[in-house]
Amino acid sequence: MASGLFALLDDVAAIAKVAAASVDDVAAQAGKAGVKAAGVVIDDAAVTPRYAVGFAASRELPIIWRIAMGSLRNKLIFLLPGALLLALIAPWAITPLLMAGGVFLCFEGAEKVLELVLPHGAHGKNDSEAEAVGDPATLERQKIAGAVKTDFILSAEIMAITLAGVSDQSFWMQAAVLALVGIGITAAVYGVVALIVKADDVGVALAANPRPATSLLGLLKRNPEGANGFDRALARVTQPIGRGLVLGMPHTLSLLAAVGTAAMLWVGGGIIIHGLESFGLSALGHGVHAIAVAAAHILPAWLTPTAEWLVGAALSAVFGLVVGAVTVVVMQRLVGPLIRLFRKPRPSSEAAH
Repeated sequence: MASGLFALLDDVAAIAKVAAASVDDVAAQAGKAGVKAAGVVIDDAAVTPRYAVGFAASRELPIIWRIAMGSLRNKLIFLLPGALLLALIAPWAITPLLMAGGVFLCFEGAEKVLELVLPHGAHGKNDSEAEAVGDPATLERQKIAGAVKTDFILSAEIMAITLAGVSDQSFWMQAAVLALVGIGITAAVYGVVALIVKADDVGVALAANPRPATSLLGLLKRNPEGANGFDRALARVTQPIGRGLVLGMPHTLSLLAAVGTAAMLWVGGGIIIHGLESFGLSALGHGVHAIAVAAAHILPAWLTPTAEWLVGAALSAVFGLVVGAVTVVVMQRLVGPLIRLFRKPRPSSEAAH
């Protein structure tokens, strides 16, 4: 009986080891896939805060929460089953779809660069937005719906990149990695977005608070009418930090937007280059790699890996910018006019008379 019990415990321990190894494998695969999706993630974090701008401070976090829940629904309910079904019935379509998503990323990045070079001012509001200005609840719903729609496109890219990174794994490994990446990236992105959105409010509170020890740390105050010595000493630190947050957030958002644009071009260009290689068109990929290696060898040996990666990423971004610029021209000169032509309302019989 004892030997049987010990054998059972050994079996349980062995199963536990296998399960732990599986969890480690899922985490490792998810980490690798998440790194590949970094460009889309950065852009997602850069784009989302604008949807909470213009609302009362008390509504900012609820808006971010509802967008995050919509993002999670996009990834887990719609995109994850769709990606797994695609991997089962048409795995050959993953690379073309991924390349199409890469073109979209390049298009978005090129549009942002074009806006910096040739700013054309804010677009006019559509009728529904104009009508909703006086109704904060309606405007909030519209903003959230727009953010969730935009997130669907970005989430589709994240899930496609993730699926491509684990295409050689089993079905259940793919499902676990897609779920882990979807949940992890959503939590990370919208956690950062919440911090960004509330950073200026925190800054204002710190800058305007002469009694941080009393109000923030909950310390007993000796003088009910004013700040005590510890308050005054701590305020010399917290108030400049608060002013720095208030003054620095616009620059932080601009920097984040610039990094997001560069990351979109790098990731989009890299996806297209690697996709071409999978179809036997490897000249461009080999050329980028050769230039990156040659440029890196000019620098000291300890800088070689970093320099090679940076040069390769920069060349991928330049290629992505070229692809995006061509796509912008095609969309504006060909696709846009065609869409407007088919949407053009036909004159009614009454107008004809």
